[in-house]
Amino acid sequence: MAKNDQKRLGKKHRQATTRPKKGRSPKIAPTTGAVDPRKRKQLASKKAAAEKLKRVPRKSPEREARVTLRGDQRRPPVSVRPVPVGPGAEADEVEEQQAWHQAEVNASRYSTDQDAPHTQSPLIAVCGRPNVGKSTLFNRLTGSRRSIVGDEPGITRDRIYGEIEWAGRQVRVVDTGGVVPDDEALIPSEIFRQAQVALSEADAIVMVVDGRTELAAPDIELARLLLRGGKPIFLAVNKMDSAELLAGAENFRSLGLRNVLPISAEHGTGVGDLLDEVFAALPVETVAEEPTDVMLTAEDEMAEDEDGPAPVRKLRTHGEYEQSETKIAIIGRPNVGKSTLLNALTGTSRAIVSPIAGTTRDAVDEVVERGGHRFRFVDTAGIRRKGKTKLMAEKLSVIMARKHLEAADVSLLLIDATEGVAALDANIGGYAHESGRSVIIVVNKWDAVTTARTDGKAPADKKVYEQQVRDALKYLDYAPLLFISAAEGKGVDQVFKKVELVARERRKRVSTGNMNRFLERVDFQRASVPMSKRVRIYYMTQAAVAPPTFVLFTDKDVKLHFGFERFLANQIRESFGFIGSPIWFKVRARNKKAAD
Repeated sequence: MAKNDQKRLGKKHRQATTRPKKGRSPKIAPTTGAVDPRKRKQLASKKAAAEKLKRVPRKSPEREARVTLRGDQRRPPVSVRPVPVGPGAEADEVEEQQAWHQAEVNASRYSTDQDAPHTQSPLIAVCGRPNVGKSTLFNRLTGSRRSIVGDEPGITRDRIYGEIEWAGRQVRVVDTGGVVPDDEALIPSEIFRQAQVALSEADAIVMVVDGRTELAAPDIELARLLLRGGKPIFLAVNKMDSAELLAGAENFRSLGLRNVLPISAEHGTGVGDLLDEVFAALPVETVAEEPTDVMLTAEDEMAEDEDGPAPVRKLRTHGEYEQSETKIAIIGRPNVGKSTLLNALTGTSRAIVSPIAGTTRDAVDEVVERGGHRFRFVDTAGIRRKGKTKLMAEKLSVIMARKHLEAADVSLLLIDATEGVAALDANIGGYAHESGRSVIIVVNKWDAVTTARTDGKAPADKKVYEQQVRDALKYLDYAPLLFISAAEGKGVDQVFKKVELVARERRKRVSTGNMNRFLERVDFQRASVPMSKRVRIYYMTQAAVAPPTFVLFTDKDVKLHFGFERFLANQIRESFGFIGSPIWFKVRARNKKAAD
């Protein structure tokens, strides 16, 4: 045998001895260094997911935080779910993720419900200098997390209204921003102006001071201003968490106020005594007597006997319950004119307006009755990018803006005409589209691009600009488009008309017979969908409204292709309208039960 053949046989012999035997190999936990380099990344991700699953608590933070702040009940501590640190992750990125997660946990405790204002009810105003616990006391009194609370001073800026029920009576309460009378800066002066409006409307005033600190100049100046008004004033010495601190509350009598009560807004201590004192000083509500000298005709008596009293006008919303008003959320980037639009729609100076981006933090709502319809406009905080949001209060404002959007019926997506459609505008519009809110695109500051421009550019053309907006927001092709100038009040009346139209279309219901006759007219061969993704629709019905939701009974239990879903939605809009509202589809296979 040749020498080369001997080597070749030897090589085969060595390979045969090292070849693994047949059978099941022992279970050994693989490591990233002992596997194929092409599979290391997949194995590392599986291990990270397993470790993350072990760290997840049994109860989510949102479920643990779902406790109502009523009376002296204490909220249980909320456990923060740790953010897994991946390989190569930087410390600042991990810290930013943890901060956003903590902001989401905190936001889950807050409420988006707004009570309808009772103009005849007495009003209690809560005031004080910044960071003394006014918003904490407001949340304690109203029994909800309505005002944003944090360690940063000056979080509350606008007026926040709520309702209190105590001893069988129901009154209103308003939370004001931190008052600094001598500060001439723009935002502090606007906060002081908003507080003055609330103090002038109030029947009783609760001044809050920090019991753990010495008297400050803003406290003394504010007390002097309140004493000049001649209204009942109650001094709430806050942050008296222990019995040893109660004696220190007497030191604040130097302000010249008689009613001094130590409280702890965070723990609820002394809040009941404060309410007893305040309600005793409120005016007694007068109930108007029913007129007895009104003569009814025979037709009126017959109509009343047959139909009963006239029902309250209610509107169906979210497909689950009914309410008597339409809620509209004003959304957009910072400094696009949301607060200016709210003031223009309500005809008041309800929200603080300034050229500084991020002025609005708490959601400000106002009710407008027009033409027999009741509209509640909610001015939300400007939604920023996560990388440009540093403070915890700003993070909470962004998250709460999205929560108020999800609780609304119609959303007004504001776009700055001078800047055009930005990528962030498309993201914000996507939030409204995915949450099922009806959308109206509002191009604000239109006067700035149509009048004589200082930059030498030609005035903008409305048709060209509209086409640019439609190209940038293709997924919102169903949304109406308006051009307004909120600062000058141009086009504001068109907003009411479009909101009423979109709200009516949102609650439209089509019968099953009309939908089946519609299916017979649709040519599904025109849909640009692969044959493997196509389904056969036997019949369809509308299952819910607001947003309109249709159930398709098909031959396959599969998710509809995006192109097929868009084609069917466009065909439905051509036949039935649904202006400004997204259309949802659900698939039900007819032979699913038989197959199971």
